[in-house]
Amino acid sequence: MTAHTDLRAQLDTLTTEAFRQDLAEIDRLSTLDIARTMNAEDATVPAAVAAQLPHIAAAIDAIAVRMARGGRLVYAGAGTAGRMGVLDASECPPTFNTDPADVVGLIAGGPSAMVKSVEGAEDSPELAAADLTALGIGPDDTVVGISASGRTPYAIGAVAFARTRGALTVGLSCNAGSALAAAAEHGIEVVVGPELLTGSTRLKAGTAQKLVLNLISTITMIRLGKTYGNLMVDMRSSNEKLRARARRIVALATGAPDAEIEAALTATGGEVKNAVLVILGGVDGPKAAELLAASHGHLRAALTETR
Repeated sequence: MTAHTDLRAQLDTLTTEAFRQDLAEIDRLSTLDIARTMNAEDATVPAAVAAQLPHIAAAIDAIAVRMARGGRLVYAGAGTAGRMGVLDASECPPTFNTDPADVVGLIAGGPSAMVKSVEGAEDSPELAAADLTALGIGPDDTVVGISASGRTPYAIGAVAFARTRGALTVGLSCNAGSALAAAAEHGIEVVVGPELLTGSTRLKAGTAQKLVLNLISTITMIRLGKTYGNLMVDMRSSNEKLRARARRIVALATGAPDAEIEAALTATGGEVKNAVLVILGGVDGPKAAELLAASHGHLRAALTETR
């Protein structure tokens, strides 16, 4: 049996690659009917994610412990899965004011693979090991391998190598009984079923991956004190829209008038979390910074020290 034949046999066993006979003539439907069919398919994804919430929550708790010690969160995948990881990682600095090195997205083949396929990259576990070696992966870090099929060598290789370095590992796939989930300490298998277009895992599988990564990064940041309630008090004000949002967040958190908000933001160099503490805690800018440092950035804990 050739390698090509063997791979085809593997794909035949995957639900994400299954052929839907009931959709074999979808191209003959009206555009509206195709849209309705596709929308109905997409609507099944949240339930598939919900079935995995206990596994997702357990992974998040383990990730947060390591990140609180200074560890990093690293996503590793190929193709659509890799792009989802890079997207989620890239959103963390503006949303949570994290260092770009804290949450990292690795895609097989490097940055150019974001927009153009890099032939053979996804088939190389050695490439994953090299990418993680370049990051100096260690025991406080977490590596999340992402693969719709759960068999992608790059993602499995990333998880396997990370375990040899003592890092926490999570395997996110969209097939049950996947090699990726088995290779990781925390397996998350969101089984979304066959795609509308056979094997096009940028559809339901990609949506599922996006939802799970939203959960992982957002809740981890909540656990790390990057929010105050549901307010993004650690956001970075890098443009006019975000500067306006920063003032709105301070207003929602404190109920203070505009003049007091401006004074607090000026006293704290524009840091939203510090400005909230200045207003609610009745302290000056330097004291706010001191209290937040002592509480490891947790605003609620810092506030208790002012009462």
